[in-house]
Amino acid sequence: MAELAYAYASGAYGSNPMRVQVPLRPLFSLYLYQPVRVLPADGLQNPFNLNPQLNPFNRLSYLPLINELMQQTINQSRIASDARAPLGSRRGTSAHAPSRNASPARRRFVRGRRPVPRLAFANARRTALLPAAARESARRPAPVLLRASGVNAARRAALESLRIIPIGGCEEVGRNMVAFETKNDIVIVDMGLQFPEEDMPGIDYIIPNISYFKGKEKKIRGVIITHGHYDHIGAIPHLIHKLGNPVIFGSDLTLGIIRKRQDDFHTAPLRLQTITHDSRLTLGAFRIDFFAVSHNVPGSLGVVLDMGLGPVVHTGDFKIDPDPNSLTPTDMDKIMALGHRNVLCVLADSTNASQPGKQLTEGEIQSNIEDIVAKAPGRMIVGTFASLLSRIQQIIFAAEKAGKHIIVEGFSMKSNLEIAKELGYMKIKRGTLITPKEMKNYTPNKIVILCTGAQGEDNAVLMRIANREHRYLRIEPGDTVVFSSSVIPGNERSVQRLIDGLYREGAEVIHYQMMDIHAGGHARQEDLKSFYNMVKPRNFIPIYGNHSFLKMNAKLAQQTGVPADHIFIPDNGSVIEFTSRGGRILNEKVTTDYVFVDGLGVGDVSEVVLRDRQIMSEDGMLVLIATIDSRTGNLVHNPDIISRGFVYLKESKALIEDVRMKVKQILKDRDPRQPANEVYLKDKVRNEIGQFLFQRTERRPMILPVIIEV
Repeated sequence: MAELAYAYASGAYGSNPMRVQVPLRPLFSLYLYQPVRVLPADGLQNPFNLNPQLNPFNRLSYLPLINELMQQTINQSRIASDARAPLGSRRGTSAHAPSRNASPARRRFVRGRRPVPRLAFANARRTALLPAAARESARRPAPVLLRASGVNAARRAALESLRIIPIGGCEEVGRNMVAFETKNDIVIVDMGLQFPEEDMPGIDYIIPNISYFKGKEKKIRGVIITHGHYDHIGAIPHLIHKLGNPVIFGSDLTLGIIRKRQDDFHTAPLRLQTITHDSRLTLGAFRIDFFAVSHNVPGSLGVVLDMGLGPVVHTGDFKIDPDPNSLTPTDMDKIMALGHRNVLCVLADSTNASQPGKQLTEGEIQSNIEDIVAKAPGRMIVGTFASLLSRIQQIIFAAEKAGKHIIVEGFSMKSNLEIAKELGYMKIKRGTLITPKEMKNYTPNKIVILCTGAQGEDNAVLMRIANREHRYLRIEPGDTVVFSSSVIPGNERSVQRLIDGLYREGAEVIHYQMMDIHAGGHARQEDLKSFYNMVKPRNFIPIYGNHSFLKMNAKLAQQTGVPADHIFIPDNGSVIEFTSRGGRILNEKVTTDYVFVDGLGVGDVSEVVLRDRQIMSEDGMLVLIATIDSRTGNLVHNPDIISRGFVYLKESKALIEDVRMKVKQILKDRDPRQPANEVYLKDKVRNEIGQFLFQRTERRPMILPVIIEV
């Protein structure tokens, strides 16, 4: 039986690949049924020059390919027979050897030097049955790009390895970044930020650590961005120039959001190149194509990278929405076609792997949104993400249908809306949008306010409205506030506090747990299993989510037939290596420590600084200021004490006075003839006052002793 061969053909068999049984009748009466996977490759010319409208199940359409496979079968049969021949037997004496009187062309053919392919069927009458286009094709050489598991191909593949390195996104929600590396080339997918957790006071956001790429900048062939959410693009202004400013590939909307964000940083221009779901790239050793995925921002893409070992599929953030009329439809044909490409590995979004069932589609919630907008008795205030453009479009459609006008508040939301409108992703009728100053010209039940702040952010529009800090907008009795987004893990307290404040002001609140007004952008369990069944990967790597999410996603892949020893659950910095022999997680670990962004500082806030902030936020701070004589070491006057976050001085006079006396006792000079040792005194005050306060209060404030010598 000949080995399995893969042939790429351009458009000759329609848009979908197919699996056929091809009868092979070699010259030596060897009759085999050879399974062949025929795949489209839009970047190549049609190697068979066949009419695309031919019946794809007509085996005669494949005669040129069959001829090529016959030649390979003969070569492999000869190699196999030579291997079975007894030691000392003369080369060419197997049953399939040519005779001594055979023509030179025949001898070259059998010995593996393939001549120009020609039809060589014993039964030539089959050619007469071909359609006209196929008969014309049969008269010409038919170049076939074979990717067979032959000896030479295997040897070449054995010399190559693919390393997949999650730089971030595998122990948290956000900071998404994955590197694909061969010997000479690196391709990076996504470069996002992570929002700070509650135990990170003062931190604006966190970005990936790129120390691994130091010295490898010239190997980076490009950065591919799957979509325009900040957890996938937010680190670009801080990192892209440190990586040598490689080309950034993304959809037009994704690049528009990146370009707008870059304006705030005043750095050197970015190198941006627009792609679509039909684009094909060659970046070093990587051949890359794309497929459209459904997410809650248009222009979202899945990525397929192939460096010779087989396609590797990176889903990006996705859900399955097969409705072609959706704002962000899923490219189901391309996803199903992946199942015929012998996919090496899938890297899949794990954000909603813990949630059973299927994700709601945008079409399923449209009627609910329209119903809420139409029946709102007063103003309707909708809080959502600035980048959730599909939801914004749905609300605009619903408002226009109900004859209402829209006010958009929030700088980032206005910017994204303008970009999407310019690129044709957002459709808004003239007169729909009004300003807050024009609101007084309309009755309250004709107003819809779109704003940011659904996660309870302190400075976002919705929080400022609830706190009566917004310049134009206040909550009024009869207002309906809709939270059209799910709560990001870690923001539950902030959101609950915001909801309580809105109820206190007299508003009615509707959120996604009360009715279907939010369709998440991430696939749930049944969606994920459906995707794996379509793609049929040989290996699986769950990404993008906390470790428990990755574990649950791995179980789903195993349920669809991926062997347990072919599933690799990474941490940030894990190195998964694939060769022709298979995949494994190496003992090597890449540095992926947090890089904090605080104001204009990037990476200057260390773990030590963060720990100090945490201590001050928990037990406060006590500053002890003592002035001593530099000659004698005696106190000049009583120590001064400043408390911040520890005790209220006016209500704790006795404790403060005890602390003052304790400091005087500690600083009493035992040897006036020696000069004062400032470092020793500071350490002594810090240790003994800290122990004294813990005994009195069971709290551990940060002690900051200040010694002033005069």
